[in-house]
Amino acid sequence: MNMAFCPKCGGLLVPSPDKKNLQCSCGYSSRSKVEMSLKEKTKQKEITKVKEETAETLAKTKEECPKCKNMDAFTWSLQTRAADEAETMFFRCTKCEHTWREYA
Repeated sequence: MNMAFCPKCGGLLVPSPDKKNLQCSCGYSSRSKVEMSLKEKTKQKEITKVKEETAETLAKTKEECPKCKNMDAFTWSLQTRAADEAETMFFRCTKCEHTWREYA
């Protein structure tokens, strides 16, 4: 969906509650039907995607699992906070598949 702006005030047009047209906070509403799809990207979806990767693609490290005390874990990192902050390190136990994270 392309961004649309209000011809009245220049504000961003957003979907109406019934999702049949676009509206602005100033009260303007488009009269034509709008075809749109809204998708919400969540961090949990990114984490799930990493879980689906095969073991061969993830790096292994010596890290103690807080659940079963195994000393081997797969590791990866994701940018879960603002771009100017450090990445979050994720670990998944090679034995019990428990997943945990550490903030740098």
